[in-house]
Amino acid sequence: MSAVKYDLIIIGSGPAGQRAAVAAAKMHKRVAVVESRQVVGGVCINTGTIPSKTMREAVLHLSGYNYRSIYGVNYRVKEKITMADLAFRVQAVIKTEVDVTEAQLSRNGIDIVHGLARFVDPHQIRVESAQTDTTLEADSIVIAVGTRPATSDKVPVNGKTIINSDQILGLENLPRSLVVVGGGVIGVEYACMFAVLGVRVTLIEKRNRLLEFADQEIIEALSYHLRDMRVTMRLGEEVQSVEEPSAGTVVANLESNKKVSGDALLYAVGRQGNVDDLNLSAAGLESDKRGRIAVDENYQTKVSHIFAAGDVVGFPSLASVSMEQGRIAAAHALNDHAVYSNPGFYPYGIYTIPEISFIGKTEEQLTGEDVPYEVGMAYYREVARGQIRGDTTGRLKLIFHRDSRKVLGVHIIGEGASELVHIGQAVMKLEGTVDYFIDTVFNYPTLAECYKVAAFNGLGRLHRYQSQ
Repeated sequence: MSAVKYDLIIIGSGPAGQRAAVAAAKMHKRVAVVESRQVVGGVCINTGTIPSKTMREAVLHLSGYNYRSIYGVNYRVKEKITMADLAFRVQAVIKTEVDVTEAQLSRNGIDIVHGLARFVDPHQIRVESAQTDTTLEADSIVIAVGTRPATSDKVPVNGKTIINSDQILGLENLPRSLVVVGGGVIGVEYACMFAVLGVRVTLIEKRNRLLEFADQEIIEALSYHLRDMRVTMRLGEEVQSVEEPSAGTVVANLESNKKVSGDALLYAVGRQGNVDDLNLSAAGLESDKRGRIAVDENYQTKVSHIFAAGDVVGFPSLASVSMEQGRIAAAHALNDHAVYSNPGFYPYGIYTIPEISFIGKTEEQLTGEDVPYEVGMAYYREVARGQIRGDTTGRLKLIFHRDSRKVLGVHIIGEGASELVHIGQAVMKLEGTVDYFIDTVFNYPTLAECYKVAAFNGLGRLHRYQSQ
């Protein structure tokens, strides 16, 4: 049987694959997307980003967390919150997002082929499913297969009491106590959610601090909030083994001979690229031990016509960045070399409680680079919107160059941080200075006023130094 020919084949329909497909379709190319699941959207929509952020929203709403500072610590919207309450909202959003994605791909004339993709040679892919086997051929290919939770021989995941992040909503009941192994983005986000629900959480992380890529001061503030929510943090600790001594009890044995027990355990240490079934060697490619594919700045692999984008290429593994990577990969695969994007202006959103978002350099990075900088700080409690919302713990940190006054970084912790950061992003992208915030009128009352407060605070420090 002869192969069906396309201009571009994309393996995976997550954020990177979806954007790559749409970008190619807009260039009037014939595009096919191969998806192993029966539904599109990849990990992002089905098990990762969308479910976890929807669950977070349900947790915040049902628990009344955002209004406890106003109505008291015992305030609840729903007294007894169940896993079914959370799953109900999550499934509704997943269905809608799948429908939206399918409609977008269909509207752009993109063929969706369901089945498991496997390279036959550098240009041909065999797609196998229960219904049919098809061979596809294209001049260019984008690999956007995403990742899955990593496994460990030390942690026997059973999907019931010992789970990974894909299995959260499969919990039958809300545990009274939960052990979270892994202090990365996924582990910390879920630790926050369960803590807000009143679950006693113990967080185990082998590094000596959480989220090392973020600003230290912001992470210190997050750590304070975690402890305030009665989360026990075991930093600098590593799990040696996990066992179930009795029904309903899970024990994590640490290298330091400590034992940490809970009703359930969430294993959230890293993710693994979904490359096992791709037969990469037939295409002249290979992956590292974590299933990541090496690419250059244009997401081109060592095989010139094959590109890779999204989580399968590694850090930062953010849906927003994956979308941009997919767009760039598709453009270069189809010889549009004018497309360019600067990773220095990519924002990071971490949906902890309270959420964190930042862009640009941290103090630690600037100090290491010997860059002269000043910091301006604003607290949500200083602006009226913070008081109205009941979020008096948030803060916005503005970092700017002492001489040129150009904005070098914005770091925010507090509800709405992932929206608020885009004001700083726009100013940085347009090479603006801290004076922009002084000279600009912000709506009142808004959290955006924090930029003006932080700018005044930072320039005040600068002027005091210069007048000495």
